[in-house]
Amino acid sequence: MDNTKEFVSFCRKLLRVIEKIEKHLENGENDKALALVKELKEDTQKDIEA
Repeated sequence: MDNTKEFVSFCRKLLRVIEKIEKHLENGENDKALALVKELKEDTQKDIEA
């Protein structure tokens, strides 16, 4: 059950970041969107290695 809560929490955080990326792209703020993608990639890599 604990794993389910952690997964849902992860998904919510992921969705928030994706929504921010989407807004930046819609506004032509590619640099900001790319920065968020890189941050998300780095965080994901750290989680995998943990």
